[in-house]
Amino acid sequence: MPDELVRLLLVEDDPDIQEVARMSLELVGGFSLTVCSSGAEALRVAPTSGAQLVLLDVMMPGMDGPETLAALRGLDGFAQVPTVFMTAKVQPTEVARFLELGAVGVIAKPFDPMALPDQVRSLWRNAHV
Repeated sequence: MPDELVRLLLVEDDPDIQEVARMSLELVGGFSLTVCSSGAEALRVAPTSGAQLVLLDVMMPGMDGPETLAALRGLDGFAQVPTVFMTAKVQPTEVARFLELGAVGVIAKPFDPMALPDQVRSLWRNAHV
């Protein structure tokens, strides 16, 4: 089992969702959170973020989530960082596609702020079994 999950990278273009996720993950979950508003910003920030897991919005302007994930995989030291998509697109075929792209899980939006930290920890554990 790897070290305890502490550092997360959230890539989300919606400021309201950023704020709810920040409160949930930092205040309820006790995580250290780096927030990016776009895929391009995530590519700049990720290498120095120390992120152990990425929470990635699927639908964003510019680079969408799948494009961002592919680009993150190309960064030194980031190919193996587990990534979780956060999306309202949670039909079984869509979830299967996200997992095929390399995500370790999918969290449905809207998410429960009180449950989000436990969901993230559960996906982290499952990614390291």
